[in-house]
Amino acid sequence: MRPTVGLAVHTAGGPVLPWSFERRDPRPHDVAVAITYCGVCYSDVEAVRGAREPNLPLVPGHEFVGRVSAVGDLVTSFRVGDSVAVGNCVDSCGACEECLAGQQNHCTDGGPTLTYLGVDRHDGRRTQGGWSTEYVADEAWVYRLPDGLDPAPAAPLLCAGITSWEALRHWEIGPGSTIGIVGIGGLGHLGVKFAKALGAEVVAFTLTPENVADIKALGADDVVVSSDPDALAAQARRFDFILDTASRAHDLSPYLRALRLHGTMCLLGIPPTVEVETRALRVGRHSLAGSGTGSPARVREMLDFCAEHGIVADVDVLPSTQLATALDRLERGDVKYRLVLDLADLTERAS
Repeated sequence: MRPTVGLAVHTAGGPVLPWSFERRDPRPHDVAVAITYCGVCYSDVEAVRGAREPNLPLVPGHEFVGRVSAVGDLVTSFRVGDSVAVGNCVDSCGACEECLAGQQNHCTDGGPTLTYLGVDRHDGRRTQGGWSTEYVADEAWVYRLPDGLDPAPAAPLLCAGITSWEALRHWEIGPGSTIGIVGIGGLGHLGVKFAKALGAEVVAFTLTPENVADIKALGADDVVVSSDPDALAAQARRFDFILDTASRAHDLSPYLRALRLHGTMCLLGIPPTVEVETRALRVGRHSLAGSGTGSPARVREMLDFCAEHGIVADVDVLPSTQLATALDRLERGDVKYRLVLDLADLTERAS
């Protein structure tokens, strides 16, 4: 077993504290990754605040980068010292229709194994996440970090990035497409960068007028202040596709009316509720869809695209000692646009 230090929730409602635990020794196709940077996602906040038995202690974190520290006997894709990244899934059944079609992210045998709050398919142990000094995963779910990508801002590509990329690629966004992006946070700001680099006309929707200049600096061709009902109504029949990354409850109807004939609105955020006026779907034969993370092949495709176009997340990097600050900032929405933990100090913090 491999000694590891993580940042864990130990009691329901309690703080996140250093915890010494053990990772498995690499299996024949495993890669051990010494983690340098790990993103802090809003789903991590929810996991921390909602942590309960039997999932305690719990180490969150599911978008991280690092260097290979060991490899299994049959690994041929990586060597010790390689720069790599790991995302929010680390295994799947490999045998269902979806897995055989290369859509392991939609595995129907219990879903893909999550980086944390999952169950290892081989030994039955609960998975612990990337707020830690090391992770061990099958080489099929470990990704080479291309040269030229700065590791810290590349880390969020493995969750926020692939979630936006998967939808844009599935709906074949590119030259000639006019797309809207609702919610310019972790997912949305990368959606703007991706869509622009793919050749689309990109329009961002924000509730905050003060953010217009910053959003245009990301590459948006236009910004609509959606808290202005007249500005929102003026977008009628403008878009081929709308990517909705908002996590708060909201009415989808004005955005559906902004779609052209046969247009699609895709939900990436996970709001507790949404409102939909059915007429806004029927008139124009609009489609309302959902999407999530991507397959390993899509992740590799995205990383290569990012290296080619110089795309990484806009991040604030904080030492692991400031994790509580990071969680509080995320809850307040005080982030532009992603937070990343520098885990260099974590070993010394072990109790």
